[in-house]
Amino acid sequence: MGSGAFPEQAVTWKARTESADGLTSPEELIAAAHAACFSMALSHALTEGGHAPETIEIDAVCRFEQLPGGGFGITSMDLEVQASVPGLEQEQFEAALRDAEAGCPVSNAVRGNVAIDVRAELAA
Repeated sequence: MGSGAFPEQAVTWKARTESADGLTSPEELIAAAHAACFSMALSHALTEGGHAPETIEIDAVCRFEQLPGGGFGITSMDLEVQASVPGLEQEQFEAALRDAEAGCPVSNAVRGNVAIDVRAELAA
């Protein structure tokens, strides 16, 4: 990676389909990018709405599966969101989630080709 933020990463078919054994896969990298991007979009939506978040935690799972017609593909992305936002009502949180989903560049890049499921919890 040109930024130098990550050391060189080895990727193998085995890491992709069997056991990571300390290696990564393109799907893991896409999941990490999606989690980071969605977190930024949600933080922006909340802050613009007057409710800066204390914390946002996102776990992302990218599914890589054999396709019915042959070959393999990324079929879905599951985002599990937990946020602590003082003074925010559930309806406001849901609106911010919709804004984040619409504004997240990674969501926009995969939408229509990969199913995106966002499950979110607003911490009390």
